[in-house]
Amino acid sequence: MAAPDELFCWEGDWGLPSVNTDCLVVLAYAQFAGAPLKLRKISNPWRSPSGSLPALRTNQKETLSRPSDIIIHLRKQKFNADYDLSAKEGADSLAFISLLEEKLKPALIYAFWIEPKNYVDVTRRWYAEHMPFPLNFFLPGRMQRNQLEKLRLLRGNESLEAGEELEKELYSDAAECMNLLSQRLGSQKFFFGDSPSSLDAYVFGHLAPILKSKLPNGKLQQHLKSLDNLTNFCTNILLLYFPRDGRDGSSQKTFSQPEGGDFDHVPNKRRKQFLSALVALGAMLSYALLTGMVSIQHVQQEALEAPPDLEPIGSHEEEEGDG
Repeated sequence: MAAPDELFCWEGDWGLPSVNTDCLVVLAYAQFAGAPLKLRKISNPWRSPSGSLPALRTNQKETLSRPSDIIIHLRKQKFNADYDLSAKEGADSLAFISLLEEKLKPALIYAFWIEPKNYVDVTRRWYAEHMPFPLNFFLPGRMQRNQLEKLRLLRGNESLEAGEELEKELYSDAAECMNLLSQRLGSQKFFFGDSPSSLDAYVFGHLAPILKSKLPNGKLQQHLKSLDNLTNFCTNILLLYFPRDGRDGSSQKTFSQPEGGDFDHVPNKRRKQFLSALVALGAMLSYALLTGMVSIQHVQQEALEAPPDLEPIGSHEEEEGDG
């Protein structure tokens, strides 16, 4: 029996199995289709085989990153959540997924990555607190710049700037998209009846972060909560397919997760304090050497007296679990 494909995703929070929309789309589809993936929830995209998240490493050692490519691969492996859809339903599904990408995704990018207070108080803080040192100092800013470029591409506007006018336009498009989704869902459990499909995975992946995050500027959340059927839709998927929320890192019935090494279980705050102390000590010793305050022999003696069990950052790189 072939080894299962390995899925790398951002870890979860806010009662979600992942904080990232694309990761949520893939996780939900894999659950809907019953795909037996080996799941690694991580907080360092550089440990992903593609350098980004999500990433699927197949048992043929191929790496896929886009949710659409991962879903196509799973379908080829006979894990097809759209198997029972009619031709018309398949066409409707593609149309609504395009609508999400065009109308809702730009508003999501703006709400989490561009809107100043949301970005500083929630997004940047979350990634800085969960990423390992020293990536947490520069990677969130780089991710924000990438998201701004993605928004400019989606909008077809190279000179796009954050502001009230842009926010109003983006949030208006997003509200229109949510209204159309709400009308299409109606009183059904899922968009095409009693079984979830790829459209349900895409809608869940885009709406769940809006519903569960605690952004200071919560205009999108307010509108979503006014649409009871969409709110219940997200809540029901979490209860049915992710009964233990993403914060406890539990494996689901179709996933298996490796155990992290001992160093991965040190609380984030304690690890950061420890590493910060090492950096500060190194800086002080360098300064002392440069100014002649201490001799080389003295520094060597201090190095000999250092605790023998210190481990370098990344020593458990292949074993990091879900934090």
